[in-house]
Amino acid sequence: MGGGCSELHPLSFSTAMNDKEKLLKRYWHHDAFRPLQEEIIDSLLAGRDTLALLPTGGGKSLCYQFPTLLREGLCLVVSPLIALMKDQVQQLNDRHLKAACIVSGMSPSDISNVLNNAVCGELKFLYVSPERLQKQQFLEHYRKMKVAFVAVDEAHCISQWGYDFRPPYLSIADIRPYHPEVPFLAVTATATPRVADDICRHLQLRDPARFQASMLRPNLAYMVLRDDDKKRRLLRIVSQVGGCGIVYTRNRRGTQAVAQFLVANGITATFYHAGLDATERDSRQAAWMKGSCRVMVATNAFGMGVDKGDVRFVVHLDLPDSPEAYFQEAGRAGRDGKPSYAVLLCDDSDRERLQRDFESDFPSLKFIRNVYRALGNYYRLPVGAGADQRFDFAIEKICANYDFPVRAFYSACRFLEREGLIAVPDQEEAWSTLHIPLGRDELYRFQVSHQRQGDMLQALMRMYPGLLQMPVAIDERRIASRLYAEPADVVVMLTQLNDMHVVEYRPRSREPQIVFVSPRVDESSICRDDREYRQLSEASMARREAMLAYVDNDHLCRTRQLVAYFGAADVDDCGVCDVCLHRQPQKKGLEDAVRQLLKDKSLRVGELSDLLLLQGYADVREALRRMLDDGAIYIDGNSFLRCS
Repeated sequence: MGGGCSELHPLSFSTAMNDKEKLLKRYWHHDAFRPLQEEIIDSLLAGRDTLALLPTGGGKSLCYQFPTLLREGLCLVVSPLIALMKDQVQQLNDRHLKAACIVSGMSPSDISNVLNNAVCGELKFLYVSPERLQKQQFLEHYRKMKVAFVAVDEAHCISQWGYDFRPPYLSIADIRPYHPEVPFLAVTATATPRVADDICRHLQLRDPARFQASMLRPNLAYMVLRDDDKKRRLLRIVSQVGGCGIVYTRNRRGTQAVAQFLVANGITATFYHAGLDATERDSRQAAWMKGSCRVMVATNAFGMGVDKGDVRFVVHLDLPDSPEAYFQEAGRAGRDGKPSYAVLLCDDSDRERLQRDFESDFPSLKFIRNVYRALGNYYRLPVGAGADQRFDFAIEKICANYDFPVRAFYSACRFLEREGLIAVPDQEEAWSTLHIPLGRDELYRFQVSHQRQGDMLQALMRMYPGLLQMPVAIDERRIASRLYAEPADVVVMLTQLNDMHVVEYRPRSREPQIVFVSPRVDESSICRDDREYRQLSEASMARREAMLAYVDNDHLCRTRQLVAYFGAADVDDCGVCDVCLHRQPQKKGLEDAVRQLLKDKSLRVGELSDLLLLQGYADVREALRRMLDDGAIYIDGNSFLRCS
């Protein structure tokens, strides 16, 4: 995807090396690098394997995209989620840089076209899942590619001790012998020291340069607030804090119920979870992104690949399973550097719920074996058969037929995937692809004789350069917005063009797929030695206990607790979390709270008001006016409040 080859090297290599700022401005519209970005880029350009631990919103993708423009060859990007790949490919496409991806749901011919283009040097960036690296077709093409770098996104997924372990990540290093000289970059936002060591070992990083940005988010106030009526407390927060926000809940039913509650109380809100139709998810996300909907209520299926800087608050109505998950989700607030709030609401039931979830996430081995037997029976596969066979993954039907709890069933499937028996889909769908197979003369004749369809094709080629060369991932809603049409009308027109053999249009797949990676085995042979399974469950329990310790510890600054978990020490109190605001012995009332907050820093009126309102203070504006009148505080020339 992208323009012609000349687009890929806008500056000569020598000029680009001496003028990084010009390249940065041209393609990313930034005047300067963010912290550690340039050092990471220089490490890769020097040929070193590199590990980069950068916070959410810290600009990880630029660290491998930028140096790729300064080298011949492409960057192979290994990414775990379709949504992440879709977002990155679209952004590169918008910058007129050639990028493509390979995802489930693409036809064999589409996959072959993308791989051939990579071999022929028609791509600068190729995004694939870790599962793709194990395919013989991919490996045969990969050995012929000119590769500049390999980037492993969300690298924490490689560690079985991490919160989001994915077994296919363990095989990524198998591709190293094909291009042994190519540097690897591993990037993640959430890795404890143990997980960071795991990343380096499993990826076989050679003497890696390690870069870890500060985990501190000085503009983000972490709050743990206890309230038996979480919905009412949420309404107060949303009403008191301006701007847009995200509210996370544990389950799909909760997203809809909370969104309806907010709407009933005058707040524009919508909900999002993986069970919604992909078009509906896209529509709701788009409404929230452009600001026509203020609050997104979602499960943790929402947020990956979403780049919105002005999120003023992230509220969790239920405890996440780990500090890693919480830090990443809460970190979606305030990416623009302005004061924002990460609020975790809890009550007495949270501890019991976390224990119940643990039992679902780590069902007994007997249950796992029963699930495997049920899958084989449901798809009518005898023992010894089924290798590489693919089926619609009808989770609800299977669970109803065999009376399996859905969450425990999905957890069992993930373990079976880890054992190399099946491959289960992420809760994302493949998206639509489009290719124009006509030659330029033939295309011109069609456009002249079919003006309406020709105008649409012209618009599509402007939006998606590269349509004439390869299948391109497209977004029907984005096309509809550009053409001032309805998405359904776009689908109809593309279908008509497909029937006329002018385009090759493949709508997004609707059904997730399950793949039997190896022939069916007797379930009694699964995990005869349960030591590793027990170790995994113990590691997960330790993360949950760390999350509970974070909630229970109302003596140590919240920021200090979080960064200490990730291995950082010797940081100062943030001064704005609930612990810092409440533990001051001299604080007797609102005016004392104001003085304490302004003791070592200055704040704007709105920032100070938000912090105090979140703590339950009332009549804040009136108190500030009184203190201004009395001369206890004053407003400086930059509109900041200061103590007199």
